Amino acid sequence: MKKAVLYINQFFGQIGGEDKADCKTIIREGLVGPALLLQQHLRDTEITHTIICGDNYISSNENEALSLILEFLKDKKTDIFFAGPAFNAGRYGVACGLVCKRVNENLGISAVTSMNEENPGVELFRKYVYILKGGRSAADMRNNIKKMAELGTKLISGVKLDSAEKEGYFGRGLRHQIFTDPPVLSADRAVDMLISKLYGMSFRTELPISKVEMIPIAPAIKDMSKATVALITSGGIVPADNPDHIQSASATKWGKYNISGMDSLHSGDFKTIHAGYDPAAANEDPNRVLPLDVMRKYEKEGRIGRLYDYYYATVGTGTTQGEAARMGREIAQDLLTAGVNAAIVTST
Repeated sequence: MKKAVLYINQFFGQIGGEDKADCKTIIREGLVGPALLLQQHLRDTEITHTIICGDNYISSNENEALSLILEFLKDKKTDIFFAGPAFNAGRYGVACGLVCKRVNENLGISAVTSMNEENPGVELFRKYVYILKGGRSAADMRNNIKKMAELGTKLISGVKLDSAEKEGYFGRGLRHQIFTDPPVLSADRAVDMLISKLYGMSFRTELPISKVEMIPIAPAIKDMSKATVALITSGGIVPADNPDHIQSASATKWGKYNISGMDSLHSGDFKTIHAGYDPAAANEDPNRVLPLDVMRKYEKEGRIGRLYDYYYATVGTGTTQGEAARMGREIAQDLLTAGVNAAIVTST
């Protein structure tokens, strides 16, 4: 009998909702939540344990959570590791991808999870983990769990997998040499594709290339002395209590904070939550990352018309292009609504 382990978050682990997102890693023997359904679809494989961890906890205490999981699995002779499904839940997806990646890298255990295409965990971990294409919500639980079990069974059995498209997981960017039957020269295949393209017929390239979105440059502001300027940072500068609970990595949230009447950001009142750089200098003087002090000086000197009463903050490290684009659109719309003319974006 083969052995499997399932990782789930605090919600599906029946601990609680958002109020329990800081729940520390819990390892329970047997089946909890989705593990019951997954077990029904597994052949000759027993789920021995269910690992539960709060979404906030693993994002803020990555090393501690992963160390506990890896130490537990080290001598358990686990044949397959499952996580999720995470649907379109961003923090959950990132956690599932992260745990699967580390379990596979450190212990050599095959790992399978499932996410919706819009989940930021897909872009972060598709190169390292088998991520099945899943639904947007728990309404798709049964179908997603069934597919996880099917792929997991193949991996345990050592069956040679078909293409990512046919197996239903997101492509990992790996290319394999295959031979057509009957054989067709590459030159002939290329000409066939060209003819199909010229006649508007469907065809599929053998070398897909990602398209890079081109962002047009905004027109210059003619008179900065009359402009309203806002500050934005991906350096994680937030009020000391981080009221919006922005993640320290792989962010899916942004915050908007009032700086009206303030000439600078004071240490202790503001800090960085960014996990991608040493926070000492930023915490000592938050203006080093979000230059409120300099902008107030420019405002008083008349170099700009006025500084907008709010600044915007998020965290850049690990944040996917999709999540960054979404947050950028939301912030931009808010600035346009407020009549802001320009924005200065600072990083780390």
